[in-house]
Parts: sequence; structure tokens; C-alpha cells
Amino acid sequence: MVRVGVIGLGKMGLSHYAIVRAHPEVEIAGVCDTTGYLLEVLNKYTGARVYPDYQQLLDKEPLDALIVATPTRLHAGIVREALNRGLHVFCEKPFCLDPNESAELAALAEERNLVNQVGYHYRFVGAFQEVKRLLDLKVLGPISHVLAEAYGPVVLRPKGSTWRSQRNEGGGCLYDYAAHPINLLNWYFGEPVAAAGTSLTKIFSNDIEDEVSSTLLFDPGISAQLSVNWSDESQRKMSTKVTIWGANGKISADRQECQTFLRDARAAPEGYREGWTIRYTTDLTEPVWYYLRGEEYSSQIDHFIKSIQARTAAQNSFASAAETDRVIGMMIADAQAGPRQSSPPLAGRARPGRRFSLFGR
Repeated sequence: MVRVGVIGLGKMGLSHYAIVRAHPEVEIAGVCDTTGYLLEVLNKYTGARVYPDYQQLLDKEPLDALIVATPTRLHAGIVREALNRGLHVFCEKPFCLDPNESAELAALAEERNLVNQVGYHYRFVGAFQEVKRLLDLKVLGPISHVLAEAYGPVVLRPKGSTWRSQRNEGGGCLYDYAAHPINLLNWYFGEPVAAAGTSLTKIFSNDIEDEVSSTLLFDPGISAQLSVNWSDESQRKMSTKVTIWGANGKISADRQECQTFLRDARAAPEGYREGWTIRYTTDLTEPVWYYLRGEEYSSQIDHFIKSIQARTAAQNSFASAAETDRVIGMMIADAQAGPRQSSPPLAGRARPGRRFSLFGR
């Protein structure tokens, strides 16, 4: 049995708590939150050992692993403490608000040979996994362009401050929403070389953006448009979608299905043909022992536990999450730099080759 502690019992923390409590190979050693009433209820009705301070949990309970689901600002300190105590760590996304801290913690986890994972659950959605499989098989040929989108009804009117609506606490729409499609792009194409034309737009919020748009540039010659809005009342819940164009066709995927159009299907796996092929997430997803909000949430926790047992690297490692945090930092720098005008070509001279910098110049 893997003895697990949970720190932070908000929406995601309670979800993780329920999932690991039902896992056949996990024992909940203790939980921590600053809300006394919540701790009392959990202790009374589940028998969980509860702590108001995470240091008490770490000092008093013999743990193998820790799940960190606190506000983002607190991630770095808790994760560092856990790694220094030799614990495997699952941390909710986004990983850190400072890309330097993300890189430091990724290096520390690798140095101590500890399993580490960040909760980018879309990598465990069957349709997005199918996109990865098709890209690895190069069924689209050379990729030219990508559109990555995420929309949802989070902030729909001016309202009081919460940790999510403060730049130094949660990071806003960029960290909370845009991080998901960015992480998928990293998984599919690696880390971009530049960001250009980044816009961070306030709609209802005072301190942070509610809408994000940017162009991310990948080698070799792939451009990706990022369009994200968490003030979209037309959506019932978060909707994330990736559309990819290549020389041999197009792939479009969301939580429900993966749609593929191929001009030539000879390089495609069995079941694909010329024209449209649709694969549904329900057909691409393995059953889980416990369903809560979606199979992907249970699958990512199970992956973490199995990685601990096998002492193998987790897919959504701190290093991969640090890539996403670096991209976010790149976009922030590009937005702060503002738009730039290109100089007209000099008469009688050849135009220089197109070049990009980290700040989209």
C-alpha cells in the first residue's frame, strides 16, 4: 500500500481525496486544510486524520507520497519540503507562478529520484491521447498550423476577490485556463521558440486577465494560435479543443471525440481511411475503478501510484510542467513588451530572413 497525504481540500483537493481513498492500493494517511469545519466533517464521517498545518501532517504521519492541491502561490514551498523529506509528489496545475522555481523543483525531484507529476489531466483523455498517437505516426505529414482553444464560464461578472482572481495567488485565466492547451501543445510539438502578439485582456476582473490570445512558434515552422476565455457564458463548463492542419489532412479533438480527415490513409493505423474518421472518447478510454468528474482524473492518479510502485518516471513530470510555465512566462513578457511595427524593406536590398526572438520581435 502507498501511504498518501493530501494538502488542500478545495474542489480539486476533495476530488483527489475521494479518488485516492477509493484506490485499492492506497491508504490515506492524513489530510490538511485551513478550514476547521471541513476537517471536522471529514474526520467525523470518514475517520480521516486531519491537520490544520501541513508541517504537522508531514511531521506526524509516515508518508510515501503527497498530493498538493493548494492555491498556486503555495505550491513551491510545500513541494520543496516534501521532496526534501523524500516523498513522491503529485501537484495540481499550474505548477508554479515563477518558472525559475518550477525548474528548480524539477531538478530537485530528479536529483532525489522521486516520482513527480502535475495534474494536467487532459493528457489522460482518450481523444487527446489519440491525437498524440497519430502525430507520432506522422499521419498528417509535415504540420503547418494549430489552433488550441479553451472556453468556460468562470468569471461572468465583477465580483469579490478570490485566490483565483489575484495575480500573485492563482495567476488568472493564463495560468488557470490557458495552461491546459499550452501543456497539450508542449506534449505534441515540444517547447515553442517564441511567442508573438500576446494579448491578456480584462473583461470583468481587476487584477488579472479573463481572455488570452497569442501565437506560439515551434520548430520546424509550426505556428499555433492560442485562444482562451474563461468569461464565456455560452459554455456550460470548460471546453478545450485542439485542431491541427498538415500536408496530408487535419485532426480536430476535444473531450468527446477525435475527428481526422486524411487525403491518403496509407500511413494511418488500422480503422482509419481516406476522408473523415471519428473516434469517440468512450471507445478510446479504459475503464477506471472509480468515476468522479471523468475517467481522466482517476487515470492520472492511478498513473502516479503505479509509477511510485514501479519507480518509473510519470508522464506529466515536473520537468514537463516547467516547460508550460516557461511558455507562460514567455507570453507574459511578450504581452508586456507590446506590439511592434516592422521596418519597411530597404530599396534595392534583399529583405533579411524572418527571425523570431523570445519576445516576438
